[in-house]
Amino acid sequence: MRELVVDAEDPRLADYLRLTDMELRTSLESAQGLFIAEGTKVISRAVAAGYPVRSVLLAERRLGDLQALPQTSAPVYVVPDETAERLTGYRVHRGALACLQRKPLPETAALAAAARRVIVLEDLVDHANVGAIFRCAAALGVDAVFLSPRCADPLYRRAVKVSMGAVFAIPYARMNDWRDGLHGLRAAGFRLLALTPDRAAAPIGAAMTGQRTALLLGTEGDGLSSRWLHEADQSVRIPMHPSALAAGVDSLNVVAAAAIACHVLLGPDQNGPRESTFG
Repeated sequence: MRELVVDAEDPRLADYLRLTDMELRTSLESAQGLFIAEGTKVISRAVAAGYPVRSVLLAERRLGDLQALPQTSAPVYVVPDETAERLTGYRVHRGALACLQRKPLPETAALAAAARRVIVLEDLVDHANVGAIFRCAAALGVDAVFLSPRCADPLYRRAVKVSMGAVFAIPYARMNDWRDGLHGLRAAGFRLLALTPDRAAAPIGAAMTGQRTALLLGTEGDGLSSRWLHEADQSVRIPMHPSALAAGVDSLNVVAAAAIACHVLLGPDQNGPRESTFG
């Protein structure tokens, strides 16, 4: 059902209010169990993953995108460009937005039991980095992602956009308890590998990966907490080139490090090649 709406204050558009206001959106989306997907490709991937559509918002100049959107019974609100910008707080370049209903997250124990190669994120608060890591994980065959309680929301609009929908392709669970959050993974038979720039850590290529493997990644800048480093079975590092070390470059950003570590420890070569749709 397509409806033309010109007033940014129309209550039918409330789900799309001030999308750039992170504090507001975090509170609103959590309370109402919704999230926003942007662009026809990402929306299509969300629908294919089974997320119910509440509504679609389409900029009038991008009406042709309607044919590329999946068919649903949800209302499609067509708005002038200026209305979309006033409503959302930014210029909607990709034309289409969709509001979708969240699904219940799996329990950590159930997800761990079904996986062999996982990533564990401790307190990553940058949504773009979380989205990019999900894209790396999906592309390189990681089975699941576990999030510490304070980690950023993978279904926040920025994370969904950066991941190109990879957040819908890989299951994830959020730990209820940071302090003892790793115990369940160890009990499930995972070997916990902590990625660190510490030059005393073992080179990542030498790490043992013959069993279930959980790669621990820490927050931007500070890295893993001392507690999680201590609880890991082994600390591993990505060796830096000598000239980089001489120039004071001792590490990569967390997304680049995650991609390399996933390729070496958890990627396609471990259990045969996989095809990815997130290239």
